[in-house]
Amino acid sequence: MSHPSSPLPEYVPLAEVVRSGFREGVHYGAVVGIAPDGGTGYARGPVGAPMFPRSAAKPFQALAVLRAGADLSGAELAVAAGSHSGQDIHADIVRKMLADAGLTPDDLRCPVDWPMGRRFRDALLRSGGEPSRLLMNCSGKHAAMLTACTVRGWSTADYLDPVHPLQVLVRETIEDMCGEPVAHTAVDGCGAPQMAVSLEGLARGVRAMALAPEGTPEAAVVAAMRAHPEYVAGEGRADTRLMRGLPGLVSKIGAEGVIVLADREGRAVAVKVSDGDAETRARTMVALTALRELGADVSPVSDMLSSDILGGGEPVGAIRPL
Repeated sequence: MSHPSSPLPEYVPLAEVVRSGFREGVHYGAVVGIAPDGGTGYARGPVGAPMFPRSAAKPFQALAVLRAGADLSGAELAVAAGSHSGQDIHADIVRKMLADAGLTPDDLRCPVDWPMGRRFRDALLRSGGEPSRLLMNCSGKHAAMLTACTVRGWSTADYLDPVHPLQVLVRETIEDMCGEPVAHTAVDGCGAPQMAVSLEGLARGVRAMALAPEGTPEAAVVAAMRAHPEYVAGEGRADTRLMRGLPGLVSKIGAEGVIVLADREGRAVAVKVSDGDAETRARTMVALTALRELGADVSPVSDMLSSDILGGGEPVGAIRPL
């Protein structure tokens, strides 16, 4: 199998893992912060190198759905821009979105999956439930894409094809918001096209949406996410906790160590942790640290600026940003 030739970016240390006074590990990556005046106010690592935003691109994909003419708002628009946990409220609203479009869960092309998070998976198992497309964390995005296709009269069977009119519109929307061309197109975990942009482009794109005038589709996506953070992620998850703790903030995590934040004052931060941050333990504290360096008050979520390392069930160290 051939691979595109692209140099490995020069990632830098972003967070350290310290156990009993000994540095046990380091998370490498890159982080960029855009200041309220629009200038780059914080940068560490290769912030101009192409990377896959993964689910941090969902606000752009939701915007493309609105630009296509889909009539979504409120919680439906929030789940379209989110990576939900597969709770009942999430499955119910995705099912309703599909029914309103004259479709069923069988029309979804995302994979069958369990709910995100052990607590919700265990609850489903105890109830005798099974994995489904509805429970896959991207099903809200897929239902929104299908809704746009039915509005426009576009085919639904191949809505994930990169040359499908909807995906062409997604690409145009990403390039419009991020202010740069897509560097590479791949297949995301959910089957949808995934488009590479720089970390700085990601931050500037979400910042532009957060500052968009009221009444625009850009503002509608961000307003829905802020108003319904429980549909962007789910109980106990970082996006939901951040948006509840810092009203006015918009937050979206992506797989492989990505997170993007933007506030009403024009600050925006994007982080990429190069090891993928599988336990989602480093990216949030790195992003909040950058946001604080840009002048934001993050004290209401100060508990998310570090994380305890346990030994024998007791704290013996911490994961903390560098």
